[in-house]
Amino acid sequence: MTTRQTKVRPKVRQTKVRQTKVRQTKFHKPKLHKIELHKPKPDESKLHTQLGRAAARIFAANERMNQMLIENLDPDAWKAKPANDVRNNLRNNLRNNVRSIAAIFTHMHNMRCKWVRLTAPHLEVPPQLDRAHCTPQQARAGLAESAARCGEMLGEALGGGDGAGRIKKFLRDGWARPWPVGPEMLCYMLAHEAHHRGQICMLAHQLGFPLPVQVMSGIWNWEKLWKECGAPAGPGCDSYGIGRE
Repeated sequence: MTTRQTKVRPKVRQTKVRQTKVRQTKFHKPKLHKIELHKPKPDESKLHTQLGRAAARIFAANERMNQMLIENLDPDAWKAKPANDVRNNLRNNLRNNVRSIAAIFTHMHNMRCKWVRLTAPHLEVPPQLDRAHCTPQQARAGLAESAARCGEMLGEALGGGDGAGRIKKFLRDGWARPWPVGPEMLCYMLAHEAHHRGQICMLAHQLGFPLPVQVMSGIWNWEKLWKECGAPAGPGCDSYGIGRE
């Protein structure tokens, strides 16, 4: 019997190959330093002063429009009312509910007095007008005085002068919620005036006494209105200090 001889294979020593790590060079990004542009902060007191001055001038121009209407209104239209419309008069008694032009102007003045009395009681409140007996001359004088008080009130409320901080709330009526002083105060006052000016112009036309075309277009000539109110540079001069010494 022959025995099968197994060949013994020599063991091959396996050498481990080391993997060399390749160092990655890190490129450091340069730090970018933020360049802060130091913008000059606006002088808040100056801005408030300009706003108060502009508001007072705007209301003065608004009053100039009212004066133009009274100056050029036919005297017969002052207390007149539209003629009777039989059907509407029987149903709603409309004729008695329509305000005369005299009543509308006195209402505008009396509302201004209320704004000043409730919002700036430290200012002198002009006397109210009686719509039943008020003449065009009395209306012009009263409106001029109440406009001046409203200008002072707006200047203090929106300005940064000596009266800054004295007026903190705007009260348009006793039943109304007070508002913090701001541009909304001026907007409300102008809207009230413009609303009633529209009523006056329409009523004068219905009564057969239309205002001249020069007057109707003149209330939109703001450059001229501003000059008549002491601002030769026109609208915007108070907001940006144009034309001031």
